[in-house]
Amino acid sequence: MTPLTLNHTINAYYHANYLLRFVAIVTMAHNNSVLKLRKQQLLLSTRVFNARGSKVIRCEQCLLPATNCICASKPIVNSHSAFCFIMYTGECYKPSNTGRIIADVISDNYAYVWDRTQPDPNMLALLQNPRYAPIVVFPQQYAEAERCISSPLQLESVQEGKIPLFVMLDGTWREAKKMFKSPYLTKLAVLGIQPAQGSGYQLREAAHLHQLCTAEVAIEVLKLAKDHTAAEALSRYFDLFRQAYIVGKPHLSFNAPTK
Repeated sequence: MTPLTLNHTINAYYHANYLLRFVAIVTMAHNNSVLKLRKQQLLLSTRVFNARGSKVIRCEQCLLPATNCICASKPIVNSHSAFCFIMYTGECYKPSNTGRIIADVISDNYAYVWDRTQPDPNMLALLQNPRYAPIVVFPQQYAEAERCISSPLQLESVQEGKIPLFVMLDGTWREAKKMFKSPYLTKLAVLGIQPAQGSGYQLREAAHLHQLCTAEVAIEVLKLAKDHTAAEALSRYFDLFRQAYIVGKPHLSFNAPTK
């Protein structure tokens, strides 16, 4: 081997190791629990999940068509909030699910499949974790008045330094109402939001006027938590996701958000 070839080999080796370390650091620094749950559920599934557009070649991370991948634009932000996604069966499979987008931005995130009779013990342990102040995000007309708060900052536990853990019930409106009745959620504070305008999501039809998708709700609760940098980063990333998704939907046109 000539000195030139040897140097080239050494440089290639160190370059490859640098890339591996870089990927490892990024992976360790930011776990997307929704993607992790999706992979676990796919391994357990006894049949192939075929959603609309299942024949499209997708990026394994953002789940957008590979030609419209947005992974290079994933923001890195510091946030003082955490999210727990309780997902109805099959929800984590859907490329249009926006819980995954939240988990891309907020590094402290957890995801579990809802089970009416056998809740995940890790989820129950998380809701009891003394580091967190769990808050169910849900319309307040379905909760007792004493459970309702207008801001996470109202909670004494948050004022004392606990991290607000926003519990998001991820599914259709009918599914979310079923999950809200889960016994382990009945004692938790409930945070509702009052959107000033309807959803700009476009990829799914809302059951009610002014009903927002999961990412849009998360943006609003982050604002209420005074987590403004994270809210702004999520808002920009969500708009990018919508725009990239709609490119492959000729019957839809991208509506830019109104500020």
